[in-house]
Amino acid sequence: MMNQYLKNLNKIEFIVTYACTGRCKHCSEGDHASCGERIDPGIAADAVRKIAAEYDIQTVMTFGGEPLLYTDAVYAIMKTATELNIPKRQVITNGYFSKNADKIREVAERLATCGVNDLLLSVDAFHQETIPLNVVRQFAAEAKKCGTPIRFQPAWLVSATDDNPYNRKTREIINSFADMELPVGEGNVIFPGGNALKYLAEYFTDNHPENPYVEDPRDVRCVSFEPNGDVLGGNVYERDIMEIIRDYLP
Repeated sequence: MMNQYLKNLNKIEFIVTYACTGRCKHCSEGDHASCGERIDPGIAADAVRKIAAEYDIQTVMTFGGEPLLYTDAVYAIMKTATELNIPKRQVITNGYFSKNADKIREVAERLATCGVNDLLLSVDAFHQETIPLNVVRQFAAEAKKCGTPIRFQPAWLVSATDDNPYNRKTREIINSFADMELPVGEGNVIFPGGNALKYLAEYFTDNHPENPYVEDPRDVRCVSFEPNGDVLGGNVYERDIMEIIRDYLP
């Protein structure tokens, strides 16, 4: 019998790893202290298969940390989602996982082959404090060449229209890609958590944005896997995902 608290479930997401190539001052994960773990490719792919057999899944997403540090997991998840005809297959990446041109090309080609159809590139003032733009540009060019739909996913401070030094820098960085004619997604507005609370506190007022990624525990629409296998109060390395879903209580 279907769990009433997940009757509207339509999305599966994997935090592939908390390891990251950036050290961004807006990052909600803080200093990435627990960055050694990564999701197991086989178990992740199996979970997608089992959940999609029972629910009308519209989106599968992988992110991190930097998910492309562990491409095998991303490939396995996305290949499975493609085989199951799940419509939206998203990867959020900062585009910096290697400086090697051959490796960058190979990853872009494999992402296309395994069916990624929404590649979101985190490019903004915060990522570019520690992530070299020329490498990101190289990855974007290779992905575009492979025909993978790619768009920018910038982090905005206060709001997308606010005129502060960080947002001005973000617009400048995105404009430097103008020749590539890549669309700019709505991105996300930074909420006070982790590093953002530590380094950007002056920008948060009493009506600061709430964390937009918090689910209603009584109407779960997205099942989110941690790198260590934690999901819905259980662990997919210890119990079958469908058992965890069946027994879930808010």
